[in-house]
This record gives sequence, C-alpha cells and structure tokens, in this order.
Amino acid sequence: MADTRHPITARRERLLLYLTVWLGFGTLLAAVIAFRGETAFGWAAVYAVPLAVLLGLQSLSCWYLVQVLPAEGTPLARLLGTWVGAGFVLLAIWVAAALGWAWLLRVSLPQALDDDVVNGLTPLLLFSGAAGLLVAVLGHYMLVAFERSTQAERRALELRVLARESELRSLREQLDPHFLFNSLNSVAALIGTDAQAARRMCFLMAGFFRKSLALGGKHSIALSEELSLAETFLAIEEVRFGERLRTRFDIAEDVLTLAVPPLVLQPLVENAVHHGVAHLIEGGEVMVRARQREGLLELLVENPCDPERPPSRGAGVGLQNVRSRINALFGNRASVDVKAEERNFRVSILLPASQARAG
Repeated sequence: MADTRHPITARRERLLLYLTVWLGFGTLLAAVIAFRGETAFGWAAVYAVPLAVLLGLQSLSCWYLVQVLPAEGTPLARLLGTWVGAGFVLLAIWVAAALGWAWLLRVSLPQALDDDVVNGLTPLLLFSGAAGLLVAVLGHYMLVAFERSTQAERRALELRVLARESELRSLREQLDPHFLFNSLNSVAALIGTDAQAARRMCFLMAGFFRKSLALGGKHSIALSEELSLAETFLAIEEVRFGERLRTRFDIAEDVLTLAVPPLVLQPLVENAVHHGVAHLIEGGEVMVRARQREGLLELLVENPCDPERPPSRGAGVGLQNVRSRINALFGNRASVDVKAEERNFRVSILLPASQARAG
C-alpha cells in the first residue's frame, strides 16, 4: 500500500523548518506594510504573520495535486489550467481569511488597523499570496523529485546488497563441496593402508563439518572460532601425513575476539597442505599468524613448496574463493596479497579490525 503521508508533516523537524520559512515570509510582509507607512511594524506583524502561517498550511495541499500532476508526462495545457484554477481557489480562501482577520482585529483592537488601511492592502495581499503559492508549488515539485531520487537510490542500494548476498551464498556453496571432495580423496587413500587412521579421519571430518555448518551461515565469527576450524582441518590432514606435516600458530592475544568471515582461513591452510607440503618428501611446516596493526587485522598463512612440483588440478580455486568473498564483503577496505617464491608460498589478508558480536 502506497504511503499517503505528507513528507513535510510526517517528520517534525521538516514541519518546523517549513513553518519557520512561512514565519519569515510573514515578517517580510509585515515589513512591507510598515514601510508603506500605513501602520506600525508591531501591528503589521500581528496582522501578517498569522496570515502567512495560514497560507503555508494551505500550501501543504499542493503536495497531493503534485502527485496527480507530475511535471513529466502531464500535458502543459492541463498542468497550467489545473494549477491556475487551484491557485485561484486557494488565493480566494486566503484573501477572505485576511479580510476576516482584519475585521476581527478592528473589533477587538481598534487601534490596530482601520478600514482604509485594509482596503489599501488588498492588492498587496493578492500579489504576495500568489507569489507564496507559486513558490510553494515549485517547492513541492522539488520535494517530490527529491523523494523519488532518494527512493531510487535506496532501491539501487537494496539491489546491490541482494546481489552481494547472492554472490556470497554462491561462494559458500562452492566451498563446502570443494573441501569435501579433497577430504574424501584423503580418506580413500588411507582405507587400503591404514583403516584405523581412515576411521579417525572420518570422525574428525564429522566434527569439522558440524562446526562449519554451524558457523558458515553467519556473516562473521570471532577469529578464535575460525582458528578452531583451521586446527581441526590440520588435525585431519595430520592423520594422513603424519610427521611430514607440522603446524605452528602465532596468534596475538588481542586479536582472538576480532571478527572475520567464516571459513576464510580453511581454504588457505588446505592449499598450504595439498599444494605445498604434500609435494615435499620431507614434508614441511604450515604457519598461521594473526596480529593487529594500524587498525587492521592481518592474517598470514605460509608454507614451503617444491619449485619443481607439477601443476595441481584445482589449485587456486580456494584462493580465488577467498579473494572474491573478501572483495564482496569489504571492497577496497581489505586486501589479499600472495607472494610466491621459489621454495615458499605466503598469503596475507588485511581486514578491518572490529570486534565480533556476541552469540
């Protein structure tokens, strides 16, 4: 259902500003009357200011006619004819009210205005009333244009938010199958050689997916929860790689409660294991570091790599997913930096540092 409230009366501050403008109009009209020498400024203000406020209240009705007669699409003849007729009616009512107000002042305050003064003011009232109504009509057209522009901007913003949320949902839906596929490959590799290790890995995977499903639907989580997911993932991989996989977490105490997107580290530690440590006979260490500097949260994942390793199928999918999510969530307020050296691979993420919400 369309909102039929007047945009000025719907908000108190707008109404006060609107009435203040008309009070100024009344003061100016009183000054003109006093300048003509027909009465003192004080009596002129007593007469003119209430009339100006009345004209302002009458002019509020123009908003409803503006809705029916938009400037775009309404034939010029109809537009001018309707407004001339409406203006004539409003002006006639106002002038009649002005004469009545003058009579009431003469009866109650004889020294305020006399008949000659009132008769001499009629042309001035007609001119000033017509000018006030013209300004009111133009002002209402500008107000309608502003309201429509604001609504269009709001709709565009809502569409951008919906598009971003749709992109994030798509990226999250890609993430879980990608990890599950790699994990199942790891379980399959162990079944024939170490059934007990494969069983343990299945239990760890069940715990990991239980956690990830609980947190994946949230917009953000505490870094401590994200680190717990990364540790669980690495524990799963340690079942497969044994002593070849070593891990190190260098986490500052003051960053544990900061907010991060869920599952932002898991693709990076997964890449570190599958595309780094897995290709080294002697294995290697996956290092995860988190610290805060200059109002930003820095997350770093580093691993050794074999410069002669063959290209891995699917390499870069997880990293690209992280890039896309970070860009969709934070835009230019965050960054993902990759440094690939001959024997070392490092990914650094910078995020705005903000506290995670409780619950």
